[in-house]
Amino acid sequence: MPYKNFILTDTSVEEYIGLDIESALVYDDDMQPDYIWDGIKMPFNDHSFDVVLATEVIEHVPKIDIYLKEVFRVLKKDGVFFFTIPFLWPLHEVPHDEYRYTPYSIKRHLMNAGFKDITIKATGGWHASMAQMLGLWVKRSIIPDKKRKFLATILKPIIKYLISIDQTHKITFKEGQMLTGLYGIVKK
Repeated sequence: MPYKNFILTDTSVEEYIGLDIESALVYDDDMQPDYIWDGIKMPFNDHSFDVVLATEVIEHVPKIDIYLKEVFRVLKKDGVFFFTIPFLWPLHEVPHDEYRYTPYSIKRHLMNAGFKDITIKATGGWHASMAQMLGLWVKRSIIPDKKRKFLATILKPIIKYLISIDQTHKITFKEGQMLTGLYGIVKK
C-alpha cells in the first residue's frame, strides 16, 4: 500500500482499505494490508467500493479472470478501477511474476469480466523504454560499483533527455510500438 498516505492526505478520500494475498512479499513491516485474499473471493460485499486501485499488481495474479470478476463485483455502480501494469520490466517477486499483458489482452480480460467503459494507455513509448533499460542496466546489472557510478553519471542526462522527449499522449497501439507499461481507467 505504498500510496495510502499520499491518497489520504489533502484529498476527499475518507477511507483506504488494503487487500493482499497471503504469499505477498512484505515491503514495509509498518504497512500491513487490512485484509488477506484467498485468490477466489474477496472478503467484501457486492458493490462495496467507489474505486479499486491496483498498481503493478495484475502481472502477479495467476487467475486474472477470477481477479477481474471480483473487482467488478465489489465495485459500486459507476465505480472506477484504476490499474498499472509493467510491460518492459525484469522478473520480480519470483516465482509470482506471472504475465506481461498487451493492451489487447488486458482489454479482452476486462470485457470478459463485465467492464464496458475501458480506457487503456501506455506509460511510455520507445524513448522511455530505452531510458528504462539504460537505468535498469546501470542500477541492477552485475557490474563493479566503481563502473556503475561512472556509468550512472554519464547516462543520467541521456536518460532524462529520453524521458523528456517521450510523448505518451501520441502513442497508438500498432505493430512495432514499444511500451514500458500500461495504465487503465475502467468504469463499471
